[in-house]
Order: sequence, then structure tokens, then C-alpha cells
Amino acid sequence: MISTKTDFSRRKFLKSSSGVALFIGVAGILPQLISCKDPNKIKKQLAQQPITAWVKLSEDGLITIYNPAAEMGQGSMTSLPLIFAEEMDADWSMVKVKFSPQESETYGSPGWAPGSKLMFTVGSRTTNSYYNVMRKAGAQARYVLMNSAAKHWEVPISELTTSNSYVHHGKTNQKISYGDLVPFLEMPETLPDYSEAQLKNPKEFQLIGKDIPRTEIPAKVDGSAIFAIDIRMPEMIYGVLERGKLHGSKPSLTNEAEILAMEGVLRIIPLDYAIGIVAKTLEQALNAKQSLKIDWSESKASGHNSQEVYATYEKIASQNEKGKVIIEIGDVAKARRTAAKTYEVDYKNDYVYHAQMEPLNAVVQVAEDGGSAEVWVGSQQGTDTKLGVPKILGIAPEKVNVHLQYLGGGFGRRSMNDFVEECAILAKEMAPLPVKLIWTREDDVTYGAFRPLSLQRLTASTDAEGNITAFSHSVVGDGGNLVASAVANDHYDIPNQFAEWREASNGIRLKHWRAVGHGPNKFAIESMLDEIARDQGLDPVDLRRKLMAKSPRALATLEKAAKISNWNSPPLEDRAKGMAFVEHGSLGTGVCEISVDRSTGIIKVHHFWIALDAGVVVQPDNVKAQMEGGIIMGMSSVLKEQITIVDGQVQQSNYHDYQLLRMQDIPDSIETIILESSEIPEGVGETATPMVACAIANAFLKLTGKPLRHLPFSPERVLQALNS
Repeated sequence: MISTKTDFSRRKFLKSSSGVALFIGVAGILPQLISCKDPNKIKKQLAQQPITAWVKLSEDGLITIYNPAAEMGQGSMTSLPLIFAEEMDADWSMVKVKFSPQESETYGSPGWAPGSKLMFTVGSRTTNSYYNVMRKAGAQARYVLMNSAAKHWEVPISELTTSNSYVHHGKTNQKISYGDLVPFLEMPETLPDYSEAQLKNPKEFQLIGKDIPRTEIPAKVDGSAIFAIDIRMPEMIYGVLERGKLHGSKPSLTNEAEILAMEGVLRIIPLDYAIGIVAKTLEQALNAKQSLKIDWSESKASGHNSQEVYATYEKIASQNEKGKVIIEIGDVAKARRTAAKTYEVDYKNDYVYHAQMEPLNAVVQVAEDGGSAEVWVGSQQGTDTKLGVPKILGIAPEKVNVHLQYLGGGFGRRSMNDFVEECAILAKEMAPLPVKLIWTREDDVTYGAFRPLSLQRLTASTDAEGNITAFSHSVVGDGGNLVASAVANDHYDIPNQFAEWREASNGIRLKHWRAVGHGPNKFAIESMLDEIARDQGLDPVDLRRKLMAKSPRALATLEKAAKISNWNSPPLEDRAKGMAFVEHGSLGTGVCEISVDRSTGIIKVHHFWIALDAGVVVQPDNVKAQMEGGIIMGMSSVLKEQITIVDGQVQQSNYHDYQLLRMQDIPDSIETIILESSEIPEGVGETATPMVACAIANAFLKLTGKPLRHLPFSPERVLQALNS
């Protein structure tokens, strides 16, 4: 538990700090050094310059680097500062890392739209989007230090070298630490505008690519790491909401007087879709919530039955008119007319819940005059770095100070601001008392924002030699990019391709789920390839090898995965291997080995092998951990997890009826081989998860001759497939 009244504002931190600040702009360090003892100059600099990161060097040699990304277990708290420190030749043991302020204009990385800047820890984009900025800035910081040492010693800068936070002059055998250089630092008139070729050769890296312990792990191990749910403040009160089970339904409270009379209840705050309660303690708030008597309206979700809707989706897929066209290459219709054989298969996936470990929560304190607010939250941030709070309170964004905390799991759910906005609504009514809002697990399961249910209809054509000449992919479901992403086959040489999205909305709350559309759509694509290979009498590796002939990096992952999994070796009795290729930033081919209990329908995954090309890998051990976590999360969603909806209402409520993978279900081994590369780093957090469904389905097809086409692969569905 943490009690705090600390003002974490950047300006106060700067005012109270010694040393010097190196301001890093879009093109690197700005041509100015400012003593941290001069707050007026710092304030002026902050007002004038588009800063993207801030680094402080103290006289004791301590280097403080702000981390602009959320830390939810993926290691960004280490990888970004490590990149800077590498080019700076810093002593990593002297580097401290802190969360940056949530100000995209200052600390954002290049966004998806030209000229935009984002602080958005999603899509495995963090290391990739900050890599060049941090390298260049680190190199320029090193130049400032060397230039200052050259003037101090009155020697040419060309005679100097750096290592481990020291500047060396070999001819005179002198060296000086970065900390000792602080009194002599001065900014050169110009700074080198380093090109990539002028930065370190990856072969010279001392930190990048090495197994460096993550900076936040010790605090997480000893319990001192602060998550939002740990925040305790003087006079803090608690809020909960009853949102019901029917998404979009409007409540009418019928026993308000009774609730207000309950012990500790301070206020009832109605929302369009919920009834909010604020009480002195969390227990009192939850007790009052259980006593609410609410009449709920109908909503768009009324009548929706998730297991019956697929028949409707099939009809939508069969309609003549096109949906929203995503890809159109060549002429699929013409290729189909001249094909030797055409295949058409439907693949399906049910709703999936995020199941993040830390329940959704936030603390918001609104000033008594309503003119400013402080927010403590674990967030994946977003296009609005103030998380919707300014709009709720009707104040300027600069009047809202967001204190980012560690996240106890995100997976896309914490890139949604609903829980922060709800807390702001309650806090506005209770100002100036700090309000802590907590979603219970039941709240989050029943009123979650799920990975969409969808149907994918795939049609493929082959010529007389078995070559795939056309590939068509129709996605039916709600959510746009949530269901329709990842339909491209950029690494497969198929001359005629078509992909579309056909909308089918049912009023269910939806959100990005780890890897977004890659999970369902790569399941469909990769499973389809194996079904074609089986029918054509081809080895799945040989089929992909031919398709990847023009994509050498993808092909290299295929060859390596086949090698490390001993693909061509005879399988153990009652076991089979399946393969899948996925691109999600990084490129990866995965192979799994499974067995099936034909009496229970339970699939057991024994081994998983992955060959990964992620470009330059900043933290190899962490990348392997990401792949392992991705595989296990993928297995959980593929073999266990399922949200079902009857008459618009979610049927699951907690982990007793929303099943997750258990310890006894994990593979005997997960082996990841990282291919050497000098390309820019790519994300790895969402590469492993999508390959699981297709690899398991393909292994099942090889083992039994039966396809699995509906996620999750529950024992009932497996038995149905076996008996079909």
C-alpha cells in the first residue's frame, strides 16, 4: 500500500534537481545545455522546444532517462533507455529510469498519420517507433561529452574515445567520468546530424543484444513496484458501478433511498449505462452495489445469441454485393474460372475476454474549484494522453496531470479509457476528495470489451500443378480493423488476391485483443494452406517454401523452424506436428507437437518451436520471454477461453466459468531461435499468439485427417470433429 501526496510534476522535479539537462528534440539533442538549478531557463526551454525525451546527468555520474511508454511486462522500461545508453556509451549500472509525463507533444513517437505523435503502447510499436530517435540522441549526447572533454584538455576531439561513462585520451593516458565532466560541459555551436551509417555498427554494441536484466524486475519481486491498484491517498473514497449484463442497456434505479441510507454510502451517481456508488470504503460500496434494484431497458444487443449468429454470418458471406474492399491484386474471378480446383472453407471464432491480471482501476482527484485534476492509472495511453479526463471535466488538457503506473496486464484492454473516464465522472461529483474506482472481475467479464466474434470465408484456386493462383478472404463481423486486419499475404507469392470486410454489428462492446485480427485471420489463412497441401499431397513446408520464394527473410524463419523442430523426423506414436507463419512487425514461423485424447477431446501441446526475425533485438532474453508468454496466452485462448452470449447477456462472470490455461496444460518446452538481423527492431509481443491456433489445427489435421475450423477448440468441438 502506498500513501502519497507527492507532486510528480516535471517542473517541480527539475527545480529540485542538480546537474544538467540535455533536451532532446525531434532531430536529437537541442543545441543548449541548461543547469537544472535554473528553473526559469528550464521553463522557458520547455515552452519553446518540441522535446521528445529528457535526460539528466548528475555530477555523481547518475544518468536519469525518462521512459515514454507504458510498462506492462513487455520490458519497454529497459529497452528504450538501453538504446540511448548504448550510443551514449553510458555505464548501465548508473542509469535510472522513470516514467515520462504523459504529453505526446513532448514525449510522443511518430504516429501513424504523417506529422502526428503518439504515446500509445499498442501494436508492438514501442521499440520500433523510438529506436532511431533514441540512438541519434544518445550519439549526440556522447558528442557533447567528448567535445567538452576536448576543450577541457585542449586536445582534438578526434583523439578521444568513450566507454562505460568515461571519456579517454589515449595519448596522455587521461580519462574523466561523465559525472566529473558536468562542471565543464558546454554545448557546441552545431551538433552532428548523425545518419544511420554514422551510428554504431551493431557488431560494436555493448548493451543492445546482450542479456541485460530489466530495470523494473527487482521492484516487482520485492513488492515495491507501484501499480495503480496500490495507490492509497489521505481521505480517499471508493467508487463502483453496476453496468448490468446487457451491453448498452439503460438503468432505472428503483430503491435510491434505501441505498443512500446504507452505511458509508456517500453518493449515487447515475450514468447512461450504469449506476455509480461512492462510499467511504470499497466494502461499503460493493455491499451497496449488491443491494441495487434496477430496471434495465432493451438495447441493440437484445436477442443476440453468439452461437446461433453464425448462420446469419454465412448468409452475409454469400451475398453477391461486395463488402469494404481491403486488398485487390490481379483478377481473382478470372483465376477462379480457369482454375484446376477451387476450395471454399468457413472458419469461425467466438468472443474472447482479455483476462488481464490487475483489475481495471484508477484514482482521480479533482481540485475543489474543478479547474485541475490529478490521475493515477495504469494505462496503455492513447491518442489522448490525458485519457479523456479533460473532456469529462471541461478543462484544458494541460490542467490534467497523469501519473502513469505499472500495468498488471493490458493486452489492448487498457488502451481503452472507459474506466478512467468513469472515475473522472465520480471524482467530479466528489471534489476535492480523491476517488478510487475499481472494476471487479465480474464487472470486467460481463461488461468487458471483447475480441470480436467473426466468420472468415476463404476461397482459393489452384492450377494443374497445384500452385495457388488466387486467394480470396471475406471477413464477416463487427469492429472494422478489429476483425479485418491481418488479411494480407505479403510474404506469399499469390498473383491474384482479394480481401474484404462485411459488417455485422450486434451491439456488443469490442476492443483490440492481443494481435487484434491476426489471431482469427491467420488461423484461417494458415489452416487453409494446410488443407490445400493435404488435398494436393504436398508437405506443408514445401507449399510454404514455394510461396515464400520471393520473401527471403520469411523463408529463413520457415527453414529454421523446420530444422529445430526436426520436421522431417518420424513423429512419436499418436503425435503430430503442425506449422504456421505469422508476420506482425517481426516475422515468425512456429511449429507445435500435439497429441489428442480421443475419448475426452482434450488436445495436449507437448512442444513449441519458434524461429523469429525481429530485426535488431535489443533484449534477447526478454524477446524469448515475450514469445513464451505469447504462446501460452495463445494456447489459453485457443483451447480454453470462450465468451458466450444468450439474448444479449454474457453468460460467464468469473474464472470459475471463463476457463484459462492452467499450469498442468503448458508445453514441456518452448524453444525460440532468434535469427541474426541488422534491420530496424520490430515488435515481438504479438507474433507468437496468432500462430498457436493454426499450428494446433494443422497438427490436428495431420494427426487425425480432420480439420478444426471453430475457435476455441473445446473438447466438445474436438470430439465433434473426430466423429464427423
